Amino acid sequence: MKIHESLNWRRITPEDGVHYFFGYYDRCPWNHDMSLHLVMKVDQCERVPERGEKAEIGVVDRNGVYTALTTTRTWCHQQGCMTLWLKHRPDCFIYNDYDEKSGNLLARIFQIGKGIVGTYERPVYSMSPDGRYAASLNFGRNPRRGYSYADDPLPLENHPDLDKDGIFIIDLHTGAVNLAVAYRRIFEAHQVPYELEARHIWMDHAIFNCDSSRLLWLFRHCSNTATSWPWKTYMFTADVNGGNLSCPLPDFYWREGQISHQIWGRTPHEVLVDAKWGTGGNEYVVFDERTLPLKAQRISKGMGPMAHLVFSPDGEWMLADTYPDSRGFQRLALVKSSTGELRELGQFRHFQPQGACVDVRCDLHPRWSQDGRTITVDSIHNRERGIYLLDLDDPIKF
Repeated sequence: MKIHESLNWRRITPEDGVHYFFGYYDRCPWNHDMSLHLVMKVDQCERVPERGEKAEIGVVDRNGVYTALTTTRTWCHQQGCMTLWLKHRPDCFIYNDYDEKSGNLLARIFQIGKGIVGTYERPVYSMSPDGRYAASLNFGRNPRRGYSYADDPLPLENHPDLDKDGIFIIDLHTGAVNLAVAYRRIFEAHQVPYELEARHIWMDHAIFNCDSSRLLWLFRHCSNTATSWPWKTYMFTADVNGGNLSCPLPDFYWREGQISHQIWGRTPHEVLVDAKWGTGGNEYVVFDERTLPLKAQRISKGMGPMAHLVFSPDGEWMLADTYPDSRGFQRLALVKSSTGELRELGQFRHFQPQGACVDVRCDLHPRWSQDGRTITVDSIHNRERGIYLLDLDDPIKF
């Protein structure tokens, strides 16, 4: 199946009957010289992983040569195992894993050519752009098992220890861990704290802003962990040390699918979301998290189903994908930030395996290279999940 009539998309992972992917859209998969792309390799895309089930981690170069490196027991089809290249150690990447001796999750450091050379005591969720810090949270509390790990089972208790769990910050240079925002502070800042008493609570989607000074994340709660839906969502922001806690997006902005896929924008306080707040369907919207109540500014009209959005490194462009339409097609577009002009980069018809659960679906999750010249996506349009690459023309023509 052809992705685009004129653009030269290339599959860079093997076609050998198994599945390859990277994962989420809020991180860069390329090493420092953009020669190696991190990859997950798994045997199945029909169900969420089971306890003890391993995935392979490797790298692929631009010519499609894949090299297997290590394995992990902590992975999911949506986000992989949070593989991230370390900036202060350019030949090393980190990934989450399960430690069989302690029974805990942690992050391992893998050095190309040497193997595992160290660990961090907590699993990572994301890394600051300057490479100094990582955000960590309790993956086991997330009832959406496509975004958590089988070896970190869902606890029976609705609430953790409110003073000992929350958003953690790891200093990637020293390994020191700090509980930046405890659940207790979320309760104290919550608009309706008594509502939380009998609800299961969790944190998710912790992302650093462009200058590594602030963090955003979601606080969610539900009454039934077996389905998790309907849940309520509150987006919080705070300084990396936990100061200046704020809740720019309380639940009423999210109701009935009116927002998806929040991410920081081009400046330290700009937030980008796919929002359905007007009468014209989904739109790509930015706002300043310091202005409360928020004042939204539209970047562009959307393409229909809600999208993952991410600005290019220079902020001049934005990638936007979609969830499947009624025929199963997921679209990818390039948006010019200054004008809102949109150019379609491809259509991918995703065939969901029969009987597969929704949490193993394959989203495109578009990702930029550091120089903004290369895009990769995950796709299952050829039945096997693979990574596809597009080198952008210079200059980009609209």
